[in-house]
Amino acid sequence: MTGTTRPRSTRPRTTGPGNTRPGNLRPGGLRPGDPRRTPPRALPPYALFAERLLAVLSGERPVHWMLGQTVGPAYEQLVRLAPDVPFGGVRPVLRRCRVQGDTVAADATVMEVSAVVATGERVRAMAFRLERPAADHRWRCAAVELDDLPPRVPAQSRGPR
Repeated sequence: MTGTTRPRSTRPRTTGPGNTRPGNLRPGGLRPGDPRRTPPRALPPYALFAERLLAVLSGERPVHWMLGQTVGPAYEQLVRLAPDVPFGGVRPVLRRCRVQGDTVAADATVMEVSAVVATGERVRAMAFRLERPAADHRWRCAAVELDDLPPRVPAQSRGPR
């Protein structure tokens, strides 16, 4: 074939005459193994769940986004709580998130979590329970409560009247 050329790569050249950066220097000026370089910290599972719950309760995400991440009555609690939680159009910010006892053991199967949430000038409390069944090792939310909304007891767990 005549007159055809290979498409040029859009990646910048990392070696050769036009490169002024030494070969072992990374972007940001750090060399591999440099003690100043710290990897980003991964959030613990309870903080990730707190962020997910806030996204649902603020209306940023639909409630069904938590379907595979809830067990028992937690999903129904979210369905009932989400329309009742007025955050005033302000995205809630997670200020503090703690596990009861302040430690999470590697073999733990239950975590009771409390969180402090700020929405503009207002500070609210949120509590939730995470469970990790032995069959699969994924954390799932089992219960959710907010400070000014009364806890809702599912119909099947109410006692005789």
